[in-house]
Amino acid sequence: MAEYQPGVCNIGANQRRARRLSAIASFAVAIGIALATTLGAIPDLSLWAAVPFVFGGYVGALQDYFRFCVAFGALARYDLSGSGGSSGRVDASEAVRADRRKAAKILLLATVATAVTSGLGAVLLRLA
Repeated sequence: MAEYQPGVCNIGANQRRARRLSAIASFAVAIGIALATTLGAIPDLSLWAAVPFVFGGYVGALQDYFRFCVAFGALARYDLSGSGGSSGRVDASEAVRADRRKAAKILLLATVATAVTSGLGAVLLRLA
């Protein structure tokens, strides 16, 4: 797919790859913090430091999955250049609204997933 679609697709293959790699790196840092806490290398309260990385991991993964960049959606932009398309600004007000709704949906999903994952992780670490 190399065409911008309001509220559906605003990034191409290269942008998706960047978000996928960002998600992997964020989740790896979060897992590293959790392991260090479990092994007693860092204080238990340090586990809170993993939460932003979990959130970042989910945001990156969801952007890759939905082919939609939250920041581009908020800024009324698109970049499909990595998939043979173009990049530029979104001018139609209806399209901008659709993009911003999609961006908010991705952030909401990432927030819920972070809360659930972090809660379950905290409980499992207490049992360990």
